[in-house]
Amino acid sequence: MESPKVLRDMASEIKKSIKPEDIPLITAETSSEYVNKRVAEDMKEQPILKKNSKSAEILKAGYTKEKRAFEISQVVLFIILESVLLYVVGTYFVLNKLGSFFASLVFGALLADFLSGMVHWAADTWGSVDIPVLGPAFIRPFREHHVDPVAMTKHDVIETNGDNCMAANMALTPLILGCYMYGDGWITENYSLLVFGATFGIYVCLTNQIHKWSHMPTGLPRWVKLLQDLHIILPRNHHHIHHISPHETYFCITGGWLNYPLEKIQFFQTLENIIESLTGIPPRVDDQKWLHGKSE
Repeated sequence: MESPKVLRDMASEIKKSIKPEDIPLITAETSSEYVNKRVAEDMKEQPILKKNSKSAEILKAGYTKEKRAFEISQVVLFIILESVLLYVVGTYFVLNKLGSFFASLVFGALLADFLSGMVHWAADTWGSVDIPVLGPAFIRPFREHHVDPVAMTKHDVIETNGDNCMAANMALTPLILGCYMYGDGWITENYSLLVFGATFGIYVCLTNQIHKWSHMPTGLPRWVKLLQDLHIILPRNHHHIHHISPHETYFCITGGWLNYPLEKIQFFQTLENIIESLTGIPPRVDDQKWLHGKSE
């Protein structure tokens, strides 16, 4: 029997050979089984991970009324802040800033994609549901998603987007305060930053909604499918690569544009190696515990 590290390395190489278009468009769960079967065939192992009902129920029960109220407040606040910022951007737009306007759109979207990968990687890879406050509130949804990948498709708009609205609000608040405190001159001078912030805020807010759409095999509006097909948002098959056990690649879930280059340079794997060498803690310990049903 090969060591766990050797098996992980073998699985990583096999994953690179699986193209997104080869994965069946059924559900995240069945496509996960498909790619795991591919790994199993080549490794002569059986790492196919199905939904773990017991772990899923425990993790689902961690969604509290207090968390719900907090999410509602963040969604409402985001709508207010983003609306104000979009109004400012629209009011101060001039044609001679068109180049910087589009550059700010691109950079705002790319930063949102990169940060979605960083947050996703950190929550998937490190920490535990048992950590006070942070664990139940923010790590728990990531564990639930891996033990039941399609559960999020049943979440309403508040549960889906509440945490992301909070993150977006942290970026939007200082920009709105700058507009209010310093007025026209500051707005004109920092117009590109405001466009960047507005784009970043929208993509950050919608990241988990986009993620949810990538797990929905049916019922998507045509315009969502078009955005997926054009890769303006995360495509369905593209994200399913992440759901190959042990969920160690393709973490960016806003557009997924940065997944290939980050995988090519082994960005997250390098971070994991550095952290493990410094702490002695291997990656994804808690995640694997829930996946394999050791939730008692």
